[in-house]
Amino acid sequence: MDAVWGKRHWIKFLRSDILKYFMLENFRKFIVSKKLFTKKDRILVAVSGGIDSIVLCHLLHQCAYEFGIAHCNFQLRGKESDADERFVGQLATKFNVPFFVKKFDTKTYSGKNKVSIQMAARDLRYAWFEEIRAQNNYSAVAVAHHRNDEMETFFINLIRGTGIAGLHGIRAMSGRLVRPLLFAGRKEIEDFAKENKITYREDSSNSSIKYLRNRIRLQLIPLLKELNPQIETTIKEDIQKISQMEEVMLELVEEKRKEIMSMEGDAVKFDINKLLSLKNISFFLYEFLRSYGYSGDIIEKISKSLKTKESKQFFSSTHSLVKDREILTLSLASLKEPAKEFLVDSDCKELNDQLHLKFKKRKNTADFKIVKESRTAMFDMDKLEFPLTIRKWKSGDFFYPFGMRGKKKLSDFFTDLKLSLMEKEKVWLLCNKSDIIWVIGHRTDNRYKITSKTKKVFTAEIL
Repeated sequence: MDAVWGKRHWIKFLRSDILKYFMLENFRKFIVSKKLFTKKDRILVAVSGGIDSIVLCHLLHQCAYEFGIAHCNFQLRGKESDADERFVGQLATKFNVPFFVKKFDTKTYSGKNKVSIQMAARDLRYAWFEEIRAQNNYSAVAVAHHRNDEMETFFINLIRGTGIAGLHGIRAMSGRLVRPLLFAGRKEIEDFAKENKITYREDSSNSSIKYLRNRIRLQLIPLLKELNPQIETTIKEDIQKISQMEEVMLELVEEKRKEIMSMEGDAVKFDINKLLSLKNISFFLYEFLRSYGYSGDIIEKISKSLKTKESKQFFSSTHSLVKDREILTLSLASLKEPAKEFLVDSDCKELNDQLHLKFKKRKNTADFKIVKESRTAMFDMDKLEFPLTIRKWKSGDFFYPFGMRGKKKLSDFFTDLKLSLMEKEKVWLLCNKSDIIWVIGHRTDNRYKITSKTKKVFTAEIL
């Protein structure tokens, strides 16, 4: 009996080691093959407390990657959300890594911006992740999407309606965002956690079918598995084929774009006769115009208008497209309210006109603490020449982002933040003479930071 027990115990132990070995090896190989990051890079990991992000942390730790942990408390599940925060904080302490946490008023943001709770949480977390990454010199932000997430996203996009770009699957790398767990399926992650006795938090909302993703995971995919037990493999292969098709399609679109589109100042010109020579004009118009806010019915109206001699104008939320004879001219739509410029004197305490800011002055005493929060900016006051100026950004603007030595064009900075055209138009700048010292709500200028030599501090805060 003891021999049988010992054999079973040995087999279980061996199985655990094998699972761990292959998971770690596949993890390393995936990171290297996709060129996500190296051992020299510092990675910021988005950690909810759920099994996926917790396993990702364990894999990074066991592979000796340097990382920090960022946790969002969206305050949507009361005590459960607070318990998640404590649990993730304890994990950071266990691994002895930096821990960043922020509470969000998600419901207020959702109502104010007229977006769903899920979309509000997405917007808030990715903007904050990028802010933390940039301020602390992390090379990338790692999120714990895995192979099953890719399949669920495929069906979400298919159900809601999408072009080919919505069916190519989740990218392993999107700018500064990396997904090191995409090689693994949900079962592999669960087995790894079980065999390694990894504890994690269960999100009660994951069992609610009021969310589309949950309904797909809990209802649609089990049904599809009854029809095709290999559905996960089938969808994975389909996604790979679609991704290859997209690459070919994008090459063709880019070739035609060069033939048909030209720049004239800040405007984009389209040759209507060359557009009319294309098969599937609506498809090409969609690819040419979707980044400017055009889609759906309005693309069809533009396509039909090309065959008429009538002059017309079509609007998106950000742009104006004018059809005149043989040319389509695309330009940025005029702002509804002309942008102002404001002066801030050294004794100014508050500004409340198009934006709301509060200003303070104080000495840099021993008890002074720097506030590391995007809504607050602090400067060495002796470097400032009043009055300061607040204005909108314009082409060619640049600054020296906090934490960096070199300068960066604002257009490139906005690209890194993945700001939409509408979001860019809302950005204000605080300037000292010709220097931009704060991209308000986003990043301060490194040249005006507080140092040990700073005697007086000037603070600006968004209200």
